[in-house]
Amino acid sequence: MKQFIARRIGYSLLSLLLLSLTIFLFIRLTGDPASLLAEPGASAADIAAIQKKFGLDQPVWYQYIYFMGNLLRGDLGESFYYQTPVLELYLSRLPNSLLLASVAMSFSLLLGIPTGILAAVRVGRFWDTVGKFFALLGLSLPSFLVGLLLILFFSVYLEWLPSSGSGGFLNLLMPAFALGWYFAAAHMRLTRSSMLEVMGSEYIKLARLKGLPEFKVIAKHAFKNALIPVMTLAGINLINMINVAVVVETVFAWPGIGRLLYEGISFRDFPIVQGVVIIGGSMIVAVNLLVDIVYAFVDPRIRLEA
Repeated sequence: MKQFIARRIGYSLLSLLLLSLTIFLFIRLTGDPASLLAEPGASAADIAAIQKKFGLDQPVWYQYIYFMGNLLRGDLGESFYYQTPVLELYLSRLPNSLLLASVAMSFSLLLGIPTGILAAVRVGRFWDTVGKFFALLGLSLPSFLVGLLLILFFSVYLEWLPSSGSGGFLNLLMPAFALGWYFAAAHMRLTRSSMLEVMGSEYIKLARLKGLPEFKVIAKHAFKNALIPVMTLAGINLINMINVAVVVETVFAWPGIGRLLYEGISFRDFPIVQGVVIIGGSMIVAVNLLVDIVYAFVDPRIRLEA
């Protein structure tokens, strides 16, 4: 078991190293941020001074080593545009993203899981067709289109909800729906497929042969076992909602981490983009590592693999 955990930790650290190298190189392909930070009509000497100030005049390999050295000390650098430590900016936006992600995840689970169960229990019938159509619609419609339609209908035509900002609970409804819509469809599909797999197992057949009521067979025996992969996906999706809800937060001007990432990309603010991506990647790697360890405790075959 110790070797299994050590191997998984090693894989996780390697993944984070590759992630840091990838985002460090790719963000520099977007161009020179000094040209955006300089005043209009700035001379070449002014641009060179800005590059020197932020260390952009150094070779790329030296910048990466310097970046990794700071990262190992917990320093994500300072924003070029805001002149503020990236970690401070991240933490200031985190509560808004947590609130939005929590409401969106609650909506996606409350809609996706019951729909998936109903589609699996009524497989091949009307409700199964409805569930498939809902999943297809949810996965096909981009979140920015859903957001714009919500704004057009509820803000422009009906004037029920504010179109943007984070002033109160009403500001939260439309972005939470737009964000949770896609994930509700994903949870529905996984719940349906997981339920169908469990419903065909031998212990479900045995429970029915014992004469247990169908509701008890589904709720107590099938649903509890089918829920494991759904909860695993929900944990990873929650992290994605917190860190990379770029489109939804931009459409609704929600001051969260996704909008911070958008601003970093727009201003070519290397430290912001690197910091947000690495923190989000670290969360996903940590969740996967935890899930692997829990699965290894539950199923000995996993930890005994070659």
